[in-house]
Amino acid sequence: MLRSSLFTRTMIGAIASLAALAAAPAAHATVDLIAIGKLDGNLPDKSKETSGKLENGAPGNLLGGLGSGIGYAGCHTFLAVPDRGPNAISYNKAIDDTASYINRFQTLRLHLKDAPKGAALPFTLTPKLVDTTLLHTSDRLVYGTGSAYGVPNGAPKLNRDNHTNYFTGRSDNFDPTHLSTYPLDGRFDPESIRIANDGDSVFISDEYGPYVYRFDRKSGRRIATYKLPDTFAVSTLSPVGDTEISINTSGRVANKGMEGLAISPDGTTLFGAMQSPLIQDGGTDGPYTRIVKIDIRTGRTTQYAYPLTNIGSASKPKYPTISDVLAINDHELLVDERDGKGLGDNSTAVFKQLNRIDLTGAQDVSQASGASGLAPFAVKKTLFLDIVAALTAYGYSANDIPAKLEGIAFGPDVTVHGVKKHTLYVANDNDFIATVTDSNHPAGIANPNQFFVFAIDTSDLPDYVAQRLPGVSKNGRDHDHDDVCGRDDDDHDHDHDGHGH
Repeated sequence: MLRSSLFTRTMIGAIASLAALAAAPAAHATVDLIAIGKLDGNLPDKSKETSGKLENGAPGNLLGGLGSGIGYAGCHTFLAVPDRGPNAISYNKAIDDTASYINRFQTLRLHLKDAPKGAALPFTLTPKLVDTTLLHTSDRLVYGTGSAYGVPNGAPKLNRDNHTNYFTGRSDNFDPTHLSTYPLDGRFDPESIRIANDGDSVFISDEYGPYVYRFDRKSGRRIATYKLPDTFAVSTLSPVGDTEISINTSGRVANKGMEGLAISPDGTTLFGAMQSPLIQDGGTDGPYTRIVKIDIRTGRTTQYAYPLTNIGSASKPKYPTISDVLAINDHELLVDERDGKGLGDNSTAVFKQLNRIDLTGAQDVSQASGASGLAPFAVKKTLFLDIVAALTAYGYSANDIPAKLEGIAFGPDVTVHGVKKHTLYVANDNDFIATVTDSNHPAGIANPNQFFVFAIDTSDLPDYVAQRLPGVSKNGRDHDHDDVCGRDDDDHDHDHDGHGH
């Protein structure tokens, strides 16, 4: 890890803090909350074949963590990706409390409907689970034996049944002779999802590698791997994240990998955002993290420095993390920057913001290292939406705002009081915990999968370009014709056994 003197850290923190303040005017007043939807965290998903109990006793098909990543697929359909599975409750520290949860994405229908007259918000949202797709590959993956940790072999039993190899969240599923970006490791911690412009495949980023994989949308089979530079990998692997951090001097910080992923509207470029700075850039004490531009056709990468907001002080800096990134067009992005406070953390939400950046003319920092090396090339950012302020203005207690508002996606345009608006969906990762009981909620409070929908005036995003997906016009409106979107019916879903093989 980068070892700087206290004076150097203090000066870098002060400079970063001043730069962030200078570049962050007030959020636009025309970004308004228009709907809230919830999915019960006690429900199962559609994958009945994974309903058996995991090593930690949780059901293997618990419907949770939907806000880790969310992407719009057109026709009021969104894809949501949970992370590595239920591991918030301690049962085996030797494997970071992870289990053999088979990675998957969920297909959701999030169709806004006009609210009754006099309602607090102009739209209602009743999320509906449509499908569950398990992620796998035909390649032989590396799974942990479990013998040293008192758990069974990490290979899912479903591998034998379906003659394939599923990715799981268990942290010991790796080959210690390779870098952490080895594509045959069975461990996978998905954090963001975007749909390819063909509508038939999806891109998912991860924290373990970090990885960026492409999967067939229908079957869940991996069809492509995008290699990140070796400087993003750690060379000494461990099933315990804190151990990995302590024994490596470069690469991603454990559990702080490629948290965000965006796709350009024309479908040619991905933008991956690291949750925290690389170890060599200061780790979680560093003020600059990296955004990686990936050419989908060639795999070529370009790196940019993003300045994190100092939410501490000049003398004692503290930095939030990036949870997602979303393309406004081919060069502008919204960046979800947040603290870890709120519901689920037994604390009060303070800092959850969407910042806007423009990569036009930004310097490639692929050869730069360390906070001082990145500082001169950091992109400028402006505050676009203060989510905590927006939700408390609506009436939310800051204690009840989800700690992990992690997934962001544009949705279909709507008309509010006769005015066309863009929509922005923000989703939470509930950590697969359906009820929270803590000092702020001694009687307990439901902790569902939540979806907050904001309406954006077109004047606030004049250069917004909607992704060209089947069923979506270039102006962001959904085509509701049956030949494009099929039945416009909230009850049209799929319940199945054995999907994803």
